Amino acid sequence: MTRIKGISTQVKNQDLVQQRHRQIVDAAVQLFIKHGFHKTTTRQIAKAAGVSIGSLYEYISSKEDILFLVCDAIHAEVERGVSKAMERAEEGSYSLTEAIREYFLVCHRMSDHILLLYQETQSLPLQWRKKVLENEVRITGIFMEMLERLISSGDLPHLDERSIELVAHNISVLGHMWTFRRWFLARHYSIEDYINLQIQFILGISSKGR
Repeated sequence: MTRIKGISTQVKNQDLVQQRHRQIVDAAVQLFIKHGFHKTTTRQIAKAAGVSIGSLYEYISSKEDILFLVCDAIHAEVERGVSKAMERAEEGSYSLTEAIREYFLVCHRMSDHILLLYQETQSLPLQWRKKVLENEVRITGIFMEMLERLISSGDLPHLDERSIELVAHNISVLGHMWTFRRWFLARHYSIEDYINLQIQFILGISSKGR
């Protein structure tokens, strides 16, 4: 018995396990979005993933394991998008603008996934809930590090540590706000309108010392 990302598996080949986990996640996320976590069966997931129910349980131990893998995949995609934006961006406050824009676009593309994450995280065992929250904090930490770097270089005015942390959490939550309030916001704003207005708001907060 081996463990990948803390999940018990009977297969020792880690590359194969990761491949199967991706198959399972891709199949499960659509079923969870359509039917909800509790109404989706592992047999449905196995069928959608193109594996037998017996084979499915060689790679996971429970349906909760699958939900954690889905949550982990969502966070990984968000983090990957933000990191790529940071690599592309130039120096200065423009880099913050680009990172925020990419983050909001990822949240827009993955609105159903993010909503699923928030709705179903409570169904996870405590150990997995803690890991999901750690992932959330890690993504917020990317923005904290960027803000600290821009302040150190003089591209943003000085903010104390508590303010930096709060601005970073604001960025995280405003990206998710499009998911939670899109039933209203999408009728009044395009995603580009929303991004531009929120960037102005965020930069206004982070530039309050000027």
